[in-house]
Amino acid sequence: MSKAWKFEDNLNTDEIIPGRFNITIDPLELAKNVFCEIKPEYSKKVTPGDVIIGGQNFGCGSSREHAPIAIKGSQARCVIAASYARIFFRNCINIGLPILECTEAAAGIQEGDEVDVNLATGEIFNRTTGRQFQARPLPDFVLKIAGAGGIVNYLKEHDIQELMA
Repeated sequence: MSKAWKFEDNLNTDEIIPGRFNITIDPLELAKNVFCEIKPEYSKKVTPGDVIIGGQNFGCGSSREHAPIAIKGSQARCVIAASYARIFFRNCINIGLPILECTEAAAGIQEGDEVDVNLATGEIFNRTTGRQFQARPLPDFVLKIAGAGGIVNYLKEHDIQELMA
């Protein structure tokens, strides 16, 4: 079971991790300042496995990977949002941060709710309210990338010829 951390529509990458902290790509260092200007308690109170809930256009703004790296470094289990900025979505896949898209869950889960997420099936259960939501499940290859810790690690583990077949 995971605690939900709720964010509004159009959350941009500078609100996720301000540019002044982007002097490193170390996930744990970035996690110390993730959401520091909009939800300063997050980095002090987040527990491994918590879930980020976002609205429309989550992760808009710059194309830097620092924002999803900071979220992943905070040990959040996944991000569930109504929709994502395209480059943020791709960066999450590249670094192995699981993301689900589900408008109903984004609207139906509130800050502090207890949430269970099954990434393979896309099932999201809000234990606080008893409501169940269905996101589009992550494709198998995305789950494998996330399991490997990102695309670079995944490619290191697999022969390129095997992947091209």
